[in-house]
Amino acid sequence: MRTTDKPRVALVHPWLTNQGGAERVLTAFCRAFPDAPIHTSVYEPRVLPEFADRDVRTSFLQSWPLARRRHQLYPLLRRRAFESFDLSGFDIVLTSDHCEAKGVLTGPETTHVAYLHTPTRYYWSDYQRYLSEPGFGRMDPLVRTLMPPFASSMRTWDYLAAQRPDHLIANSRLVAQRTEKYYRRPAEVLHPPVDLSRFAPSSERGEHFLVVSRLVPYKRVDLVVEACRELDLPLRVVGTGPEMPRLREMAGPRTEFLGALDDAAVAREYAHARAFLFPVHEDFGITPLEAMASGTPVLAYGRGGALETVVDGETGAFFEEQTVASLIKGLRAFQPELYDTAVLRRHVQTFSEDAFVERIRERVLSLHDATLARR
Repeated sequence: MRTTDKPRVALVHPWLTNQGGAERVLTAFCRAFPDAPIHTSVYEPRVLPEFADRDVRTSFLQSWPLARRRHQLYPLLRRRAFESFDLSGFDIVLTSDHCEAKGVLTGPETTHVAYLHTPTRYYWSDYQRYLSEPGFGRMDPLVRTLMPPFASSMRTWDYLAAQRPDHLIANSRLVAQRTEKYYRRPAEVLHPPVDLSRFAPSSERGEHFLVVSRLVPYKRVDLVVEACRELDLPLRVVGTGPEMPRLREMAGPRTEFLGALDDAAVAREYAHARAFLFPVHEDFGITPLEAMASGTPVLAYGRGGALETVVDGETGAFFEEQTVASLIKGLRAFQPELYDTAVLRRHVQTFSEDAFVERIRERVLSLHDATLARR
């Protein structure tokens, strides 16, 4: 039975310093629970103005040197930051997490639901990749030395932190499998949303391919840059990150780096591209859905979350191995002009933000009622 009193809800998010898929999910959480304050380690209002009207409560890290620009330097302090939040005044805590946020401490009277974008990558599934390519530039040798003993202790904390929520929701079947493997807990699956109102097809298509991504090692944008150079294909890259200098060095003359763009500009890039390229083994990946919502087909690496969003032969195609050679083979066989814009748009409707908002609100409240019934 649904409780009659309106529960007091708090939202928790790792950090608010850049726009990505997790931040889109948080925006939907805000729609589902419009009165809920947001607790986060650090917040950069200039970068994320969409949260300007929200009650954003930051941790002590907000005033630490470099924390808002290089929060990656402070994993131990982030852990302490989330454990320091006082959430005793709330009936429900809804966490959006891919690292330490799930470790918030809640009392026995509070229902904690954690929406997992992934078990912490750099401790579990991608540990070896982060060890070989930490992404800290000149500090990489130091990070490689310190990471093994540090990650071992943090892995233990991360596992224990994942036992704190009362309920886990995974953003994909792949993440649910990882949650079972690393945290030894089941998680139900609820795919993240796409704000379809932001995207529309265009009759003016270019000849170029498109990537929209943070430029960090695991995203494997290097595969796309190198493949397009080898095939002399036009490519536009939207995004910023520590990989930018390396990618510029390897890029061919027909590759353009557009940097960070606002939402409207990104939507135009999707709508005018010949096709969207997705080379990452992603936990879910919203960008392919954004491309499809713009009527743009997707060529994706055939593992991970892409298998849950791209329909082979209907909304896109896959390349088999995460190598330049395999991507080149896929590009040579790919025929973007054969895909039907109406089919692409119809497929994405099942991932709409409106549907997600209703589902997450209903599910969180139902889980809260079930938790109360057991007490």
